[in-house]
Amino acid sequence: MKIALYALGSRGDIEPYIALGVGLARAGHDVRIVTHQNYGTMVKAHGLGFFSVRGDVQEAANSPEMKALLEKGNFIQITRHTSAMAAQAALQWAEDGLAGCQGVDLIVAGIGGLFSALALAEKLNVPLLQAYLIPFHPTAEFPGVLLPDAVGRLGGSFNRLSHQFTRQMIWQGAVSADRAARQQVLDLPTLPRMGVYKHPRLHGLPILYGISPAIIPKPADWGANIHMTGYWFVDPASAWTPPPSLIEFLDEKPKPLYVGFGSMSNRQPEQTADLVVRALEKSGQRAVLLSGWGGLHKTDLPDSVYMLESIPHGWLFPRVAAVVHHGGAGTSAAGFRAGVPTLITPFFADQPFWGSRAAALGVGLPPIPRKTLTVENLAHAFDRLANDHTMRTRAAALGERIRAEDGVTAAVRLIDSLEL
Repeated sequence: MKIALYALGSRGDIEPYIALGVGLARAGHDVRIVTHQNYGTMVKAHGLGFFSVRGDVQEAANSPEMKALLEKGNFIQITRHTSAMAAQAALQWAEDGLAGCQGVDLIVAGIGGLFSALALAEKLNVPLLQAYLIPFHPTAEFPGVLLPDAVGRLGGSFNRLSHQFTRQMIWQGAVSADRAARQQVLDLPTLPRMGVYKHPRLHGLPILYGISPAIIPKPADWGANIHMTGYWFVDPASAWTPPPSLIEFLDEKPKPLYVGFGSMSNRQPEQTADLVVRALEKSGQRAVLLSGWGGLHKTDLPDSVYMLESIPHGWLFPRVAAVVHHGGAGTSAAGFRAGVPTLITPFFADQPFWGSRAAALGVGLPPIPRKTLTVENLAHAFDRLANDHTMRTRAAALGERIRAEDGVTAAVRLIDSLEL
């Protein structure tokens, strides 16, 4: 079967689909990834076909406007900004997506690119398989991932409504871009402003969640067609090797922490890095810092800190004492799998949700939002992460359980069973 995985977003949003693609290719399928131009090298390194959609997602994340919005952490304002950017790129994405999905038998997509993939599936008359990395279907068991935990205190009915609100908010942010693509490129009828989730191509096939049931047990009110397969992890490409100096740093005592904010850029990366370094000194801890897409930057580092731009989380996280990060779904999964304690410093979107899950499971501290981070509260968190033995034991047990799962194989088995 020829399969296109249509995935847009940050690196953490894309890597699970690469992992799924590798599993599908090993099972004999012809697999291509349709994604941002930034990820071509990574996709090709894993032996998969690559089709680019135009636009530099890292450049967009590092724009002054986005940096300012990420610092505020207001999801509605961020959604308005990203919606305006998506509307500008919609025609190019439709053209590129149409080229990338020509001749396939199946399109796979999650929240990143869902509506574009739906339009492409409709245009090309091929099935669309939904494959998500965050909870997206209504349930009474917990609130929508974009809303505060406190909503859950209002009961199951409010939880279900919060999911409906979340889904509708995401669609409203995409509707203008979707209409432009349908009308000007794909020659398709536009979708109802309120009714996209009733589209027949979003029903009939299994729905996959690349999430471990150890983190979120499948809600009892989800249908039998929804499957929690376990996480989809991608291993480092065979040609990758770590810097020798990093190996030396990791071998020194005490075992370092990891601190990085991934694709979350900000206007003051030097000040943020300085805050982290001062907290490390106050707590007596060492750390590996990842600059990512501009969230951290500092040149005059002490010997207790090692900074680099990028490294596979699956390789690094098991080698550190704990992980401190922004709480993206992919990074959170890697931390849970490594079996080390977690502190999430969320910026927006689903990040507070994963921070709350870590704390509720006893494998992490309550999240500290980026805008409330101080030297004092971060130093206290560093000390607890390194020395709370109960938390460390729970994290290790959770990691062992997740490592025993094989989410990719489970997902591939379900896709293999499709009768298209």
